[in-house]
Amino acid sequence: MSAPTSSEDRPRKRRPYAPRVPIAERREQLLDAALAVIVSDGYDRISIDAIAKRADVARSVVYGAFENLDALLTALLDRQEAQAFGRLLQTIPGTEGLRDPTVFATEALRRMSAMLREDPDTWRLILLTPGTMPTVVRDRIEADRERFRLQVEDWISTVLADRSGPALDPQVLAHALVACAEHFGRIALTDPGRFDPQHLIGQVQLILGVIWPPTR
Repeated sequence: MSAPTSSEDRPRKRRPYAPRVPIAERREQLLDAALAVIVSDGYDRISIDAIAKRADVARSVVYGAFENLDALLTALLDRQEAQAFGRLLQTIPGTEGLRDPTVFATEALRRMSAMLREDPDTWRLILLTPGTMPTVVRDRIEADRERFRLQVEDWISTVLADRSGPALDPQVLAHALVACAEHFGRIALTDPGRFDPQHLIGQVQLILGVIWPPTR
């Protein structure tokens, strides 16, 4: 009968082996892994361990590329928002020839719908429930949201300058419009069949036609 094998004699489970790659390439790999974890499991599951597992590397590889989780998440936001915020600003039609709020809203909705379809993962990163976001992510997204809201407020102020009627507050309207856009953006990502984009556009046209009739 053979002697029992001690724990020291048993072969140790090998940790994931990460071949040497340029640091820039490694960082991109880890950012892709972090985005995949957030999209599939949410912010409450994001961790260095989860990222390492998704990328099939050891924790030390992650720490070799990023100082900590906050640094990694900041880099992820830098990468995704560089393209996302530019696209978001492009959803605001130019003021020239678009003084009618209904025309503006219709065009903005069309552009936003296309933007969400083309890059849903980036917008899940930004539009997921704020309560589950790490502080570093929430603060960054809130700053970019304010930049966008100010753009909308500027457009509303330009339109209202040429209109008579009730005293509408551009700041209040901008907050309301951005909040509505985020709400329906989340629905488009989590339940895409719930509202057809063209149906939403039609409803917005009806509502704006009542509360903000075109000038004669």
